[in-house]
Amino acid sequence: MYFAVLTNFAQIQSSTALAVGIMIGLAALGAGLGLAIMAGKFLESAARQPELIPVLQVRMFITAGLIDAAFIISVAVGLLLAFANPLSAAFAGAVTKALAG
Repeated sequence: MYFAVLTNFAQIQSSTALAVGIMIGLAALGAGLGLAIMAGKFLESAARQPELIPVLQVRMFITAGLIDAAFIISVAVGLLLAFANPLSAAFAGAVTKALAG
């Protein structure tokens, strides 16, 4: 009984670690690609019409902030799952209830 409980708990922990790694990695990849494409398009636009640089620059920084916000939210959720895993707490509560009676 205890071995099965420990095995299930280990599976939850390992699956969580894998999910956190994938979540943060894909978010970093997406943010990096998004910022790179946006910066390239900004430079193209600035080279074509230099008089629009101030307007484009403001819009670029706003968009860069939104792209980074998605990455930061993903990192926050990943760290929440890594250090304060609600799945582990729910599993521990269910195991305690099952073993008590």
